[in-house]
Amino acid sequence: MDLNPLPTQAEPILAVDDLKVCFSTYDGEVEAVRGVSLAIGRGECLGVVGESGSGKSQTFMAVMGLLAANGRASGSVRFRGQDVLSLAPGALNRIRGSKMTMIFQDPLTALTPHVRVGEQIAEPLRRHLGMSPKAAMNHARLWLQKVRIPDADRRLRQYPHELSGGMRQRVMIAQAMACSPDLLIADEPTTALDVTVQAEILGLMAELKEETGTAMVLVTHDMGVIARLADRVCVMKDGLYVEEDDAGRLFAEPKSEYTRSLLEAIPRLDRDDRGGRPMPAPVPPEAPVVVEGRDVKVWFPVRDGLFGRRSLRAVDGVSFQIREGETLGVVGESGCGKTTLSRAVLNLIPASAGSVLVLGREITRAQGEALREARKDLQIVFQDPLASLDPRATVGESVAEPLRVFRPDLDRLERQAAVAAMMREAGLGPELINRYPHELSGGQNQRVGVARAMILRPRLVICDEAVSALDVSIRAQIIDLLIELQKQMGLSMMFISHDLAVVREISHRIMVLYLGRVMEAAPRQAFYDDPRHPYTKALLSAAPIPDPSRERNRVRLRLDGEPPSPLDPRSGLRFMPSKLSVDPTAPIYVPKLEEVAPGHWVSEFDAQGL
Repeated sequence: MDLNPLPTQAEPILAVDDLKVCFSTYDGEVEAVRGVSLAIGRGECLGVVGESGSGKSQTFMAVMGLLAANGRASGSVRFRGQDVLSLAPGALNRIRGSKMTMIFQDPLTALTPHVRVGEQIAEPLRRHLGMSPKAAMNHARLWLQKVRIPDADRRLRQYPHELSGGMRQRVMIAQAMACSPDLLIADEPTTALDVTVQAEILGLMAELKEETGTAMVLVTHDMGVIARLADRVCVMKDGLYVEEDDAGRLFAEPKSEYTRSLLEAIPRLDRDDRGGRPMPAPVPPEAPVVVEGRDVKVWFPVRDGLFGRRSLRAVDGVSFQIREGETLGVVGESGCGKTTLSRAVLNLIPASAGSVLVLGREITRAQGEALREARKDLQIVFQDPLASLDPRATVGESVAEPLRVFRPDLDRLERQAAVAAMMREAGLGPELINRYPHELSGGQNQRVGVARAMILRPRLVICDEAVSALDVSIRAQIIDLLIELQKQMGLSMMFISHDLAVVREISHRIMVLYLGRVMEAAPRQAFYDDPRHPYTKALLSAAPIPDPSRERNRVRLRLDGEPPSPLDPRSGLRFMPSKLSVDPTAPIYVPKLEEVAPGHWVSEFDAQGL
């Protein structure tokens, strides 16, 4: 596949020259963008990468005329030869949402909360393309189907708060792409999406670019996404571009040290284990079992009509073991039951059936002192580090809280010494102990969350998407930290993530969930080298690889049909339709887990047609 940049157009769709963006703050002027120049031709995709705070988003918020009130842009921004920075709001509104659209990073704040989803997609179609209300709504329905939202008719009538985060992101993508714009600016468009949906969306964006000649700007920290779509790549740091090159050359021969460090920090499905990255220590087969789940089920009652009730089977019979010093990676798409399973293990959500044993003691129905005693050995690191810390407590107070609860025998000086020692182990300097969470970076706050979870020297730590919100370099640091702490303490981990490359770096074994059931569970090497279940193969084929030549020539396994509803008890037979009975009252067959190799378990499936 040709990875060379497209020929330079006589008049680019977008031309930016010496753009500067400043913000007035109480601490003086802050320069977010310090002289950026770029040009994008028709049918070209420009990738813009860099870590948080580098100025990526503010560059294109200025292009869209969407800077905050205290922001000021200077320089030149020309869209199809027209100066955008000097346009009056009315003239700019005739371009925005039609000829120039943007997919925003946070779908919840970008969508209007009191307007139905269908209306939010249809309104720009009526306003800019002159469609009738009926035609606009039909077009909106078509785009919801294109971005793989099931039951599109019902979703059109819903409000944003009634949709999951991934669905809201898909709605916003549909809204931005429906008018077939000349320029599409996508700011982290796939961050909240599962890998299979991400692959579909990237395919849609590629089709739009090829069919309509739409110029695209792809702003992201995900180098795999850049490798999939971008013709050229700009690497941004501290408000400036430090490198710009054709995508193929930049990945193969990066010139700047910063670009090389970004590429080296990226978790990869195809990484050679003999490289310089830390690897988890091997687990002896005779290591004691720390946590065991036996046929764990978590069902939620859901109202069905006026008087009926059904059960949503969030977790539907999951069994697992985690040995001392072992990490079990739990992967799957949104709604598969990963987080619900972790909450059931911690007894934060009561299990409907089955049992969880910690060090041989059942805690599924433990209460009072028995549950409190068990929780000393169980801790969790949450996805959002800032939201999981008390904003009114200093970092030192947050880290010390578990000691105050579970170690009342320690006096103040002993607690302070333990906190200082744990913070050092987590890579946090002593000068941070009296600071508040809002005074720390995202990576520092995540380290605080890790220190808080580890200070009791627990036997099991659950990491629930603990690195998904972090930049690639910070993410690599946190993964390395978790591996090192595991080696020092011999702790066990359940690592929950939708990022298969991250899971590969930290896990000893991997378990795949789909609609609350285990599809496959295997040792790490067997999982990636010899996947057996079609759902596992689909997940792995959809996960991007940060190598343009390989990424654009990969064959992807697509699952036909719409995802079934988790409210349908027959949905577990998606991969085994031969067992579906025509009689709706007949007992539902439960696919069995079969051991196909030592430690490698696969759920039954119909091979024909998969």
